[in-house]
Amino acid sequence: MSNSVFKKVELVGTSPSSITDAIDNAVAAGSASIPSISWFEVQEIRGHVENGKVTQYQVVVKVGARLD
Repeated sequence: MSNSVFKKVELVGTSPSSITDAIDNAVAAGSASIPSISWFEVQEIRGHVENGKVTQYQVVVKVGARLD
């Protein structure tokens, strides 16, 4: 088994519908320019509230991309 090295990149994903969708959006957008993403970790969860209702979820994730 060879040694692996990863680069960590911080991304912020948003969604009007859920935290999961916000994570999916961040990883999908990040994968467009960083094709070797293989894992993520959630750093922060927050959102926007208007008139007493949640209108947007925002998630800060760090993704790990394997360096070849």
